[in-house]
Amino acid sequence: MRITFVSPPPNMTGGFRVIVIYAQQLMRMGHTVRIVSPSLQMSSLRKKLKSWLKGGAWPSNSIVPRSHLEGSGVAHRFLDRWRPVTDADVPDADIVIATWWETAEWVNELSQSKGAKVYLIQHHEVFPHLEVRRSVATYRMPLHKIVVARWLKEVMRDQYGDDVVDVVPNAVDHRQFFASPRGKQTIPTVGLLYHTSRDKGLDVSLSALQIARERIPRIHVVSFGSERLTEKFRLPPGAEFYFCPPQENIRALYSQCDVWITASRTEGFNLPAMEAMACRAPVVSTRAGWPEEEVITGVNGVLVDVEDYEAFAKGIEWVLSRSDADWRKLSENAYKTVASASWEASAKMFETALEHACRRSASSQIAGRCASIPKTKSLLL
Repeated sequence: MRITFVSPPPNMTGGFRVIVIYAQQLMRMGHTVRIVSPSLQMSSLRKKLKSWLKGGAWPSNSIVPRSHLEGSGVAHRFLDRWRPVTDADVPDADIVIATWWETAEWVNELSQSKGAKVYLIQHHEVFPHLEVRRSVATYRMPLHKIVVARWLKEVMRDQYGDDVVDVVPNAVDHRQFFASPRGKQTIPTVGLLYHTSRDKGLDVSLSALQIARERIPRIHVVSFGSERLTEKFRLPPGAEFYFCPPQENIRALYSQCDVWITASRTEGFNLPAMEAMACRAPVVSTRAGWPEEEVITGVNGVLVDVEDYEAFAKGIEWVLSRSDADWRKLSENAYKTVASASWEASAKMFETALEHACRRSASSQIAGRCASIPKTKSLLL
């Protein structure tokens, strides 16, 4: 099949990484794939000053930011400026895939010849900082939905009346994220992603860590992220922080953690939690995204309510205070939780979902037209 992903400007987020991974996997399976995206929207002086006064780094107007596209081998069309993607930017194909709410608006306007229209949904993007009415409207467009988690399928069914939705869960590259069985660190070590979006709950993680460190003073913190450290969100004294570490170095960071923590208020999936488990780190998480479905308190980590600082701190303390033998069981269970997940298997499911979209387009159930309709019957997940 000829497949086009329409994406936001390339970046270092987990969501964009998923797009690139599927593009690479589909290419390996023999499909012709490209990504089309606009350039970054230029920041005004006022916006830059506002961000800086809030403690953030001075925003860059770099036209080509760092992204997961680097070295990926995926064909990419980078538009000259921020603007909607139109017919002139997209080749005729079998499938065209929107990858977030604004790109769904663009894909919905493309002509039929650009392919059967698909919506890859990695989160329910209805947030106060977005144009909520427009975002909500995209979930009612005649696009075939592929979601990354079961909770998103339930949202599409319950809130938008669409029960013909394929679930294709994210996965782990076990060649990149792995670790040998181990015991607890001599110095109790906690790992977390540094991301200042309110949704990610970094403030909750830091508050919980402060409480936990009052009870276990020797806690050491390891963190990484694609944002620079800010005054507003200070890591504890002595913490290690790695800005945009090379992907091949992240495994070592996960592997030195006795517990990985994630306090998201809302989450589409949460790849770092899955990757940390692949590196045998138990996870303490709020009930958001994939961890809510897979983290089991006392088995592979601890699950707590969103914004419950005290419970989160107790979860950290509970994991760190286990005996070495009991911690090893937690660690092994964390590994087993994700051992069967692979991008190869998820890519095959993704391909099946695209074939499903082709058949739906042939019967006018969704918008767009697929030139080569698969003959095999799709498995609706």
